[in-house]
Amino acid sequence: MSQRGARILELVEVMDRLRSPGGCPWDARQTHRSLVEYLVEEAYETLEAIETDDDDGLREELGDLLLQVVFHARIAEENPENAWDIDDVAGGIVDKLIRRHPHVFGDTDALSAEQVEANWHALKAQEKGRSSVTEGIPEHLPALLRAAKVESRSASLGELVPEPALVDVAETVTASIADEREFGDLLLALVRVGRQRDWDSEAALRAAVRGRMTQIRAVESEGEEG
Repeated sequence: MSQRGARILELVEVMDRLRSPGGCPWDARQTHRSLVEYLVEEAYETLEAIETDDDDGLREELGDLLLQVVFHARIAEENPENAWDIDDVAGGIVDKLIRRHPHVFGDTDALSAEQVEANWHALKAQEKGRSSVTEGIPEHLPALLRAAKVESRSASLGELVPEPALVDVAETVTASIADEREFGDLLLALVRVGRQRDWDSEAALRAAVRGRMTQIRAVESEGEEG
């Protein structure tokens, strides 16, 4: 029986051959920037496989996503000023997982998944010298995903942060919704209403998220002063 992970090493070797002289001209000319569209595409195709419960498709899409990681690491090896490789990538995430799971690898207790998540964000903020839980959320994320991350990150602040605008209206409307599918239908209906009024749903949510982040940072600043 081959060792687990052996075929990942084989993938690294295949990528090295494709990128080296005598290999593939297309692979050889790629850069980090030229591969961005493929990285995004593979991520969304992986998401689609998960959401459609396509296990075989998920296996394939994860392979395509893994290729992107190996490809970028191989390109980085050629940087004369700051070279790193797939071992640096793997080593970095191994070290991070150990640091961020002190309840497994250290002497910290975590009694729930929520506590584990809170500890993760606290350790992350400490490591990166961040002053706000909202720092590090990419601005280019789709508005809905960014909104979800902002709400998740700020949950640890509890009642210190005011509830989102119109939350009472939203709770009243969703009280009659039976499941996630109907919730999606509601979101789609809201997009349609916005379109009828010439409102950009994406821009509107982005603006609301920015306002929410301002509220959160104000609460954090007050806490530091206190």
